Amino acid sequence: MTFAQYLKNILPASRIIQARRHYRENRELLEQIGTRYEVQPNFIVAFWAIESDFGRNQGGFSVVAALTTLAYDGRRSAYFRGELLDALRILQRGDVTPSRMIGSWAGAMGQAQFMPSVFLKYGVDYDGNGRRDIWGSRSDVLASAANYLNNVGWHGNESWGAEVRLPSGFDSGIMGLEHTQTLDDWNGLGVRYSDGRPLLGSLTASILQPGGPGNRIFVVYPNYSVIRIWNRSNYFATTVGLLADAIVAPQQPQLRQTHKKIRK
Repeated sequence: MTFAQYLKNILPASRIIQARRHYRENRELLEQIGTRYEVQPNFIVAFWAIESDFGRNQGGFSVVAALTTLAYDGRRSAYFRGELLDALRILQRGDVTPSRMIGSWAGAMGQAQFMPSVFLKYGVDYDGNGRRDIWGSRSDVLASAANYLNNVGWHGNESWGAEVRLPSGFDSGIMGLEHTQTLDDWNGLGVRYSDGRPLLGSLTASILQPGGPGNRIFVVYPNYSVIRIWNRSNYFATTVGLLADAIVAPQQPQLRQTHKKIRK
């Protein structure tokens, strides 16, 4: 599907409205978690929204059954065998019962859609009840997502990127995540934010066109690559960023691409 189709499916106006509501309703909890793990609350909500629609779509498969099938299947059997053993370790620890351990057909679990190995490393018992519950405990879900991001390199004083426009004759050969320069350097090549403002500063960045030629173009910062550790799709990473921006943008429900550092 095209990037425009992906955005239409994953980020309709209704999801932006819901994300803003969840952001408001959970603001105190999100601020606490954001301060502790140095991840901006609007990004935590954006991941929660896209991964499970705020917990409404966690998948309907038994995680153990799904992983057992995939471990037998053969294409990536060694990987899924390891995930199956980690799922059994989670059950042994008592974080969740077998009947509540549901997820996607590939074994991604709960509201955060963590694979079992990720859960074991980064799952958090934020509510202090002795169980890391990413299926039913909102505080555990949000804290686990923030803990994951913090541990894989999130920069809590930076955003993700913004939409830009390129000058005529711009060399498309220097676009892509493998090409990094400072914002000052990109500005010197004529790149501007979509509203015409200059790109200023020593922050390293890349120029990316997720949908390919003829589609929207973005300057992306180091946090963009962190988002891609969660999910290696440029469509996914860009959509997380756009939703995070929309959550704190002043108007509703349109997507407004802003460039600003978001406070912790």
